[in-house]
Amino acid sequence: MFELPDLPYAYEALEPVISGKTMRFHHDKHHKAYVETTNTLLRDANAAPESLEAAIRAAKASGDKKLFNNAAQAWNHGFFWNAMAPGAARPDGELAAGIAGAFGDLAKLKQTFVADGVAQFGSGWVWLTADKAGKLQVVTTHDAGEPLEDGGQIPLLVCDVWEHAYYLDHQNDRKGFLEAWFDALPNWSFAARQLAAARGQGEAWRYPRPKSTEQMRRAG
Repeated sequence: MFELPDLPYAYEALEPVISGKTMRFHHDKHHKAYVETTNTLLRDANAAPESLEAAIRAAKASGDKKLFNNAAQAWNHGFFWNAMAPGAARPDGELAAGIAGAFGDLAKLKQTFVADGVAQFGSGWVWLTADKAGKLQVVTTHDAGEPLEDGGQIPLLVCDVWEHAYYLDHQNDRKGFLEAWFDALPNWSFAARQLAAARGQGEAWRYPRPKSTEQMRRAG
């Protein structure tokens, strides 16, 4: 069974951009529901994939939209928590060079990231990704879509533009949320590790491996 991973920081650590109240709803209720539904669907199908990534691929290949939506949303949220960090920072090294090569500079990346996130119609995600050559681009996905399965891109960063991600704090001001998010919360160290993995140096982030019922019982 897959577990809801703990946040890598305190609930209030991302304030004022994302409040502790939003994080409690988002992580403890929304993300938890995706994980629990994924486990239920897999149990009902007598399936035991070795990873959440494998479950997503199998669901997409078989056309099982309900499993895909829940498993991919569980994955997306797990990635999202890691793609943020308290305290503003700036990219450096190869990541900074990649941003300069693809966008000109960090300000232009922000402009593209925010504009594409605002233009995403309805629910979805806005991502900074890299291909296997390390070329960076900004992409958006609808609903539970994620770039690894949709287009073979390795995600470096992501921001959730489903309304539940920002409405308590920013109401309908998605642009204001994205601008504040980009200035304060991207985990550039995490993004740099993801870029290195895209270039074949190390492993890209993976959702925590499932545990058996016995392991869950012992942990509890």
